[in-house]
Amino acid sequence: MSAPPETDRSLGEIVSEASEKASLLVREEIELAKAEVTAKVKTLGKGAAVGTAAGVFLVFAVVMFLFFLAFFFNDLFNVTSEIWLGFLIVFLILVALAVIAGLLAKKWLSSGPPTPDMAIEQAKATRDELEHPGVERHKLPEGTH
Repeated sequence: MSAPPETDRSLGEIVSEASEKASLLVREEIELAKAEVTAKVKTLGKGAAVGTAAGVFLVFAVVMFLFFLAFFFNDLFNVTSEIWLGFLIVFLILVALAVIAGLLAKKWLSSGPPTPDMAIEQAKATRDELEHPGVERHKLPEGTH
């Protein structure tokens, strides 16, 4: 059986169909937003896990290097009785590096939470199309999009 011609449908059928399509559109927009946020969170999670593993391995390597460095400074300054001098120099270097790393971390982490930017933009475009059918979005007056 074929669908009835457009002229034979009642106003109720047309409104019902439009309501169903709007509901479907909203559900699809929500699914798009969920998928986008899920992908971003997975990427952030993978990055955090790999970064943590790298940090653990690096801690062990750094401890060994720091002992080497402290003894190197003692040898460099020809200090035989005062071993603390080499460790003090290493301590000051570590504090400087910690400040730099903290500032970089603050900069990179202040980008905010992951947001579904593409879904929001698509929802705005859909709203504009429903409010102004047939008008291209960039041709709408300011404040309407």
